[in-house]
Amino acid sequence: MSKLNQNITPITLAVSLALLSANSIAAEQTNTVKKGELERIEVTARKTVENLQEVPVAVTSIGAQQLAENGISVMTEVQQFSPNTTLQTSRGTNSTITAFIRGVGQQDPLWGYEPGVGIYIDDVYLARPQGAVLDLLDVQQIEVLRGPQGTLYGKNTIGGAIKYVTKEMTGDATLNVQGTVGSYNQKDLKITGQLPLIDEKLYVGFGFATLNRDGFGEFLTSDLDNQDRENYNKDVTAARVTLEYTPTDELFFRLTWDKTEDESNAKGGYRLLPSLLTDAPVPDSVYDSYTSMPTWNKVELEGYSLTARWDMNSNTSLKYIGSSRDSYSPTNIDFDNTSTRIFDVPAIYDDEQTTHELQLNHQGNNYKLVSGLYYYDGESCGQFEAILEELGKSLGAPGLTREVSGCSNSSSKAAYIQGTYDFDDKWSMTLGARYTKDSKDAIVNNGLIFDTVYPESGWIPGYVRPEGQLVPTVLDDSADWSRFTPRAGVEYQYSRDIMFFASYAQGFKSGTFNPRATTAEPAAKPEIVDSFEFGMKSEWNDNLRANVTLFTLDHKDRQYISVLPGDNAADLNQRLGNIGESTSDGIEVELNYIATESLSFDASIGYIDSSFDNVIDYDPETGEAFDKSDRFSVSNTPDLTFNLGATYRMYTEIGDFVMNGNYYYRGDYALFEEDSLLTQDAYGLLNIGITWYSTDGQWSAGLYGKNLTDEEYMIGGYQFVAPDPSNPSDVSKYTPGLGGDNTLIGYYGDPRTVSLTVGYRF
Repeated sequence: MSKLNQNITPITLAVSLALLSANSIAAEQTNTVKKGELERIEVTARKTVENLQEVPVAVTSIGAQQLAENGISVMTEVQQFSPNTTLQTSRGTNSTITAFIRGVGQQDPLWGYEPGVGIYIDDVYLARPQGAVLDLLDVQQIEVLRGPQGTLYGKNTIGGAIKYVTKEMTGDATLNVQGTVGSYNQKDLKITGQLPLIDEKLYVGFGFATLNRDGFGEFLTSDLDNQDRENYNKDVTAARVTLEYTPTDELFFRLTWDKTEDESNAKGGYRLLPSLLTDAPVPDSVYDSYTSMPTWNKVELEGYSLTARWDMNSNTSLKYIGSSRDSYSPTNIDFDNTSTRIFDVPAIYDDEQTTHELQLNHQGNNYKLVSGLYYYDGESCGQFEAILEELGKSLGAPGLTREVSGCSNSSSKAAYIQGTYDFDDKWSMTLGARYTKDSKDAIVNNGLIFDTVYPESGWIPGYVRPEGQLVPTVLDDSADWSRFTPRAGVEYQYSRDIMFFASYAQGFKSGTFNPRATTAEPAAKPEIVDSFEFGMKSEWNDNLRANVTLFTLDHKDRQYISVLPGDNAADLNQRLGNIGESTSDGIEVELNYIATESLSFDASIGYIDSSFDNVIDYDPETGEAFDKSDRFSVSNTPDLTFNLGATYRMYTEIGDFVMNGNYYYRGDYALFEEDSLLTQDAYGLLNIGITWYSTDGQWSAGLYGKNLTDEEYMIGGYQFVAPDPSNPSDVSKYTPGLGGDNTLIGYYGDPRTVSLTVGYRF
């Protein structure tokens, strides 16, 4: 921790000065200015409703009003408000998420890989990153839990958890209509409402959204006719129906159905190098691309969930949560981004999952307890074709395709318990434990086909796929893993408004098989994260909230796919293994200051020092082990993130106005772990908005500007090139990679946009 102490001293000093100055300002204003007060924030981070300031966990909660007044319509924007958090749209589609918290996450969204950050909708776990970029519809709040949640959430939350909480019904008949128009021909419509079927007993709620936008760029060339050439466009339809039944004061039932269809085009990447094999230069715009594939794309999600709660008495409740979810995604990704089939990857992802959870919550005079049983059963299948047609032609064949397909069927069973005991009005202790047993069956088919092959007939006009399995089965195996993961913490209530806490927690991510295996290779072992935290939750003079967390984590047996050279350029050899260990030390600060009844400020600051301590590989000729950690970076993890915001409320005879702005900064970060050739320099985003509410509370309108300085920043990419071995110091010189071309590709975040939203509440 010595390095951490040296590095965070300026930040700690700045935070301390901010607290002291804000406290003194607040004291001076007590008798001169009528000030507002901090609102009480309730969270469900520990699977029961609690005051944010009483929860000894690093958690950020963003409520529906704050989301609306900042013009936030998609979950990835929440990263601005949570320190040391990365939530970004992945390469290739609008709906696949890249999530990292404190340097722990998942970069590759291929089937069979387990995420490091859990995504939950009303406590229902989403196992796959496809479709996890959720558009906000009827949301009550979003919570970001940082650090391993290995006791209460267990499966694959070694980095943290994102909780999407929808609104419970009030029982009143309501209808809300909201329309948005904006840059790039944005046209959104959201309709939500509820209707009592039996007064105070049975209610039905509904939500519908259609979200449309033209592309930020275009596909400049395409070999296929009649293709929509918009790039980075949006075409999403979402619907949700909820039935809530309260037969007695002690019983509550909620049945929910939701469906999302994303028919936005496949995203084309930006060529950072001119092509060696075609006449495709580097485009003028980072949102322009070339492709030799269809531009259509699809992500379909559908799910059902049932929640039943029995309040056995005033202190004890029993809760059941069951769900079933399906996802289907045929997708087109042109890795080389040229109008020639150099390295094209059409793919299909097909996932099903069922979950059951039974919770028992109890609260006594000086203790509270959460316990439960959890079961997950999932089938994750997929297929992709790595089409290397130009390479095949150079070898005298009509084409060349490496086809990979298979399934990873998994189950997870767990039992957990966590309790907090109050020794007195100052000291308390939290202890928790979870036992998890995971099982996985995997089958992988992998081989070369000396022709151009697509996953299905009709993928391109006139294509008919040969019948039968085209490549051999190379892996058919199963494995089990189990783990006991503890949590221990102590809390000290220094005063009514100040609490200190220290905790230890362990996270466990399942072992897995390589879905790209070329041989019957063994499964990778599970990943383990050990985390220590020391934090403070505090409120000062009813108008300043300051929450601070220091943390250190040790990430062991990191799973990693290493790309290995093969006998020729047609080989796509990727070996899955446990490469080594990384550590992260950091600090997170969240501040809310209510200066007056009208003016408030907020800030969040995250600093993290992450690095690989060892990465063990083996010399293929001698078999000797060596450490190559100097070639590795913890990806998607800036060392510094911060967000500074201000909100001003003005009350007039024609309604209330809310004006806000924020500046969000991300330090530089690598996009890949090993020998990353793509590094995004530090950048900042400036956002400004104004929201109006009518005096009768029925009308609202908002004007929002995002990324007003029009920053260009990379959020994903592909690198299939290598530094020139004859001149390794010259980073502008490369040798071609798979497919024989300079494939170095970037995907970018949204440019400057302006939108106008108008809503009416019936």
